[in-house]
Amino acid sequence: MNFFETNHLTKYFGGLTAVNDVSFQVEKGEIYGLIGPNGSGKTTVFNLITGYYPISSGKVIFAGAELNGLPTWKICKRGIGRTFQIVKPLRRMTVLENVMTSAFNRTGSLDGARDRALEVLDFCELLHRQDYLAKGLTIGDRKRLEIARALATQPSLLLLDETMAGLTPQEQADGVELIRKIRNSGVTIIIVEHIMHVIMNLCDRILCINYGQEIARGTPSEVANDEAVIEAYLGKE
Repeated sequence: MNFFETNHLTKYFGGLTAVNDVSFQVEKGEIYGLIGPNGSGKTTVFNLITGYYPISSGKVIFAGAELNGLPTWKICKRGIGRTFQIVKPLRRMTVLENVMTSAFNRTGSLDGARDRALEVLDFCELLHRQDYLAKGLTIGDRKRLEIARALATQPSLLLLDETMAGLTPQEQADGVELIRKIRNSGVTIIIVEHIMHVIMNLCDRILCINYGQEIARGTPSEVANDEAVIEAYLGKE
């Protein structure tokens, strides 16, 4: 049994097919990449997995159970956490308070939420920012806070949506190390990313989609050298 899988996942928006018959499987402990040009349907796949959009057809199966029709909070309770491409922290709250709000997914105790939040901030190397207002953070720290908020829900599967966008080369390198650290802690990861040297260095396997449907899958080197992938990103010439 696969740890996570989508079977013929499809999403229509009126007459537009945003995701078209996408199937893939992720093994426990894997870092699985989902790539494709802008507008190819990657974030829509994440939104279908996490219940933000209803599925038109197909199935999402996690740890042996079908997730179709479940609300987002129940999917989070099942153990799937995610970040968002556009980070929107609770700007007038502190870094610690932001992470505590996510920690309440697993506890009704204020002390329990605080303890979990402090543990996650330490893990993400944000403990020294715990009393900062979120609105005053740099883009690099806001991205790291977004990951911390997702980790505070205690996921066993983490969906990362372009966590490297807008970061400096050093921040990207630090982000890669954090993602590896998360995987080494026992969390399986599916990552959407446009920065190719990041995705190629991180992932065990990659699925490339374009116009909502699969065009290639395999190891990073196999996908990087696939003619359909090169054409999708760079054109025929």
